[in-house]
Amino acid sequence: MARRIEDYALIGDHQTAALVGRDGSIDWLCLPRFDSAACFAALLGDRENGHWRLAPAGAGACTRRVYRPGTLVLESVWETASGTVKVTDFMPQRDRTPDVVRIAEGVSGRVDMLGVLRLRFDYGHVVPWVRRSDGHRVAVAGPDSVWLRSEPDVHTYGRDFSTRSEFTVAAGDRVAFVLTWHPSHEARPPLVDPYHALAQSLRDWRAWTARCRYDGPHRDAVVRSLITLKALTYAPTGGIVAAPTTSLPEEIRGVRNWDYRYCWLRDSSLTLRALLEAGCRTEAAAWRDWLLRAIAGDPADLQIMYGLAGERRLPEYELPWLPGYEDSVPVRVGNAAVGQLQLDVYGEVLDTFQVARSHDLPPKPHAWNLQRALMDFLESAWRDPDEGLWEVRGPRRHFVHSKVMAWVAADRAVRAVETHPRLGGDAARWRATRDAIHQEVCARGYDSARRTFTQSYGSAELDAAALLIPRLGFLPPDDPRVTGTVEAVRRELDCGGLIRRYSGGTRVDGLPGTEGAFIACSFWLVEALRLTGRAEEARDLFERLLALRNDVGLLAEEYDPAAGRLLGNFPQAFSHIALVSAACTLFTPATTA
Repeated sequence: MARRIEDYALIGDHQTAALVGRDGSIDWLCLPRFDSAACFAALLGDRENGHWRLAPAGAGACTRRVYRPGTLVLESVWETASGTVKVTDFMPQRDRTPDVVRIAEGVSGRVDMLGVLRLRFDYGHVVPWVRRSDGHRVAVAGPDSVWLRSEPDVHTYGRDFSTRSEFTVAAGDRVAFVLTWHPSHEARPPLVDPYHALAQSLRDWRAWTARCRYDGPHRDAVVRSLITLKALTYAPTGGIVAAPTTSLPEEIRGVRNWDYRYCWLRDSSLTLRALLEAGCRTEAAAWRDWLLRAIAGDPADLQIMYGLAGERRLPEYELPWLPGYEDSVPVRVGNAAVGQLQLDVYGEVLDTFQVARSHDLPPKPHAWNLQRALMDFLESAWRDPDEGLWEVRGPRRHFVHSKVMAWVAADRAVRAVETHPRLGGDAARWRATRDAIHQEVCARGYDSARRTFTQSYGSAELDAAALLIPRLGFLPPDDPRVTGTVEAVRRELDCGGLIRRYSGGTRVDGLPGTEGAFIACSFWLVEALRLTGRAEEARDLFERLLALRNDVGLLAEEYDPAAGRLLGNFPQAFSHIALVSAACTLFTPATTA
């Protein structure tokens, strides 16, 4: 396996997603949910860990590929010596069970095609029993059952624990394959008409993207990011996963490999703001409602992340049989950071509900009572050290960003009562808390000699999260402490013209190795430059960041400027949220919280 992360494209059905390589191989797919075990795990191992390739026999990477405009329907084209063929890949929005549809269509000449399906359930570990039934290939292992059929029937046979299909397409010929998963104890679900499903998928996606309100420069990039966020949304609950993958490394052959198939609260207000500014009110309301359900309970038990339906237990373990992406081990499932204390999430939650109110999302019963309970807890808890925004696995510290977000929580609570007196609440007490936090952060979190906010109290390290200070309204953009921080972050966290998350490395996070430039933080710098009056520099950086997207417009979590490649889980919601937010800040009147 020698594919770079950027060699992959995404298809999905709003409940799970697959990664399709330039060579026509689906190397990652978890069924039936984003967080289920993968049945194709070649992404983190080799072909024996499961994949499904459909391409011209003997061919390598496709000649070109593109999404149909305004959709998540992928088209890959191979131009061969004997002719040209197009493969269309998509996942229909499911009725009951998930389907993957692949349609090979002859464009010119005659092209011999080869399909190789190698199912390996439980993250590439379990070889299923495969049999024939009613013209289908049926693979079963434990709770999982997968059916494969083609229309029309083509020559299909078994070899080396894989299912192979050989056929030839001439101009105008079409051969469709449908792969369907269902629980093995249930009867086969109704058959999907692949061509009807394609037409319906195109209509559904185009109707959705037509609602996008953003009409500024680089609209295609913004719409592609919104489509990606929609694809990462778990439709039954409204939760948005950080990424559909686990253990794509932040450093090649390193250990910074995490499972991102969960929903983070740190993304909540940025996500809601980006969706609302782009006109995606239905998705914004669903995300707000997911958040309200997930955090219900004792405020002291607020977690930094939850499962797709708000699950709280996400135990972390390793998969020793997988060699990892380019030998990056361990491969992890679950995320132990779920048990960390991160005070910033209280601010994220209160800010999210403030954004919802300001955009007139319909109010939810008891939402304000929950916010008051969160403030009751935070009034004393804000003074405690925590693990911070970046989930460091070192000792707890007094992180400046955590304190700033505690200020945000108090500020939004005060604003809510001032704007909507009927809500009720002790605004005077919250105002006093807000003022105390602000005074302490400015006194203990600011290095006057270097003219910058630091990562934590008494530390010399810097943190890109300080770039959010003007966006959050903690200080105005023209405050010298803000402009000094922007310059210091730009200078000291530089990574090939982009921005790292923080300085200090292992001293701060307790982990060996390094990581690349953090794409979301680099977009934060775009916003900070724009807000501090440096619009031309902001536009230049924005356009450079757009150039990091792969050929179909997708971004990972990080980028290695030296190697010129994407790093980390892919595609990354945080990166695409930051792209949308930066575009709205750049090309609409500058605003802060």
